[in-house]
Amino acid sequence: MDKTLNEQELVDYIVGQTKATPQNIRLVIKHEQAFIENAHKGAKGDIDIDSDDLVDYVMSRKDVKLDELTVENILDAEMEYLTKKGFVSYMD
Repeated sequence: MDKTLNEQELVDYIVGQTKATPQNIRLVIKHEQAFIENAHKGAKGDIDIDSDDLVDYVMSRKDVKLDELTVENILDAEMEYLTKKGFVSYMD
């Protein structure tokens, strides 16, 4: 069964966890996607993302006016949602 990500549900979840605005959440996710697209893929197609590098990348974007803790909280809430829904998993 293919799973389809419901972006609005994701954003609503993150708003509930972080109190960030939907506009800021979408901005962080947009930059996160750009970072992931440029990340090195492993032999199995897995992508190993260092969360500190990701936060640094998002914070370095000129249109991001959020503090580092807010960016981290948005990304953590997104990962929590995606893990609960079975879209991603942590690598050991």
